[in-house]
Amino acid sequence: MRGLQLVPYGTKIDFIGKRWIAYIITILIIAASAISLSLQGLNLGIDFKGGLLLEIRTPDKPDLASMREALNSLDLGDVKLQEFGGERDVMIRVEHQPGGESAQVVAQQKIKQALGDQVEYRRLESVGPKVSEDLVQNGLWAFLFAIIGMLVYIWFRFEWQFGLCGIIALVHDSIAVIGFYSLSGLEFNETAFAAILTTVGYSINDSVVIYDRIRENLRKYKKTAMPEVLNLSVNETLSRTLLTSGTTIFALWVLYWLGGGVIEAFSLPILVGVVIGTLSSIFLSVSLLLNFDLRKHLQKKEDENIRIKNSS
Repeated sequence: MRGLQLVPYGTKIDFIGKRWIAYIITILIIAASAISLSLQGLNLGIDFKGGLLLEIRTPDKPDLASMREALNSLDLGDVKLQEFGGERDVMIRVEHQPGGESAQVVAQQKIKQALGDQVEYRRLESVGPKVSEDLVQNGLWAFLFAIIGMLVYIWFRFEWQFGLCGIIALVHDSIAVIGFYSLSGLEFNETAFAAILTTVGYSINDSVVIYDRIRENLRKYKKTAMPEVLNLSVNETLSRTLLTSGTTIFALWVLYWLGGGVIEAFSLPILVGVVIGTLSSIFLSVSLLLNFDLRKHLQKKEDENIRIKNSS
């Protein structure tokens, strides 16, 4: 019994024939990201630049708009307000003030005067450069471990050629998301790592499904040309790819459209990343396999397995 099929059975889209277009677009994305990063860099948030962190409780439900306006008038730079915990709890983050520790104390006094005496301060601390440095380092380690883990998984489940091509696509996706942050000017904070890792996860998920079908079809169609096998595999899994990524993209679009400023800044990079990751899993991670003689390698492995089985 056949399930929901968005793409008609027997579809024969020539994805491999368009691989050079995909390669050119890939190079342009990487080049644009590199140029933007070198010229204007990233709009680093408080998490990476350091600053003040205050958790307060107001006597009544706070009016975040008026509170934000009052704090912005203090000329303290980047100020972020976020509800957390109860409905009267607010987290305030202010960027690091130039002038050393004394400047941070002055900024705290200005904030307290602007908020009034009825506010209860439940937490007050300064996020210094060391904390920001540790956050960046931990984020990079998380990304590195994720990439290595996926490489090892694909290597053992398939072959090293699949793992290498998949990782190349993931590096492209990560660069594209970072480049989007630079080009758009969105704040690069702790949620940026979530956007990058989400992109990596969706991209490799699609790639694994397609790789599994490629391996199956290589054994099934042993005399069919390699480009035809790759095209067949992508077309056979295309409906599943569109269903999975399409529903995720729709949910992210709704969050971006209706979620407000904070949710919008979080959902937009993930939305862009999922789109890029889906396209790279179809056009990039698959077409790169043409650079390896997979059929010969798989046949050699099968012959070795048969020889070991017979000898035992």
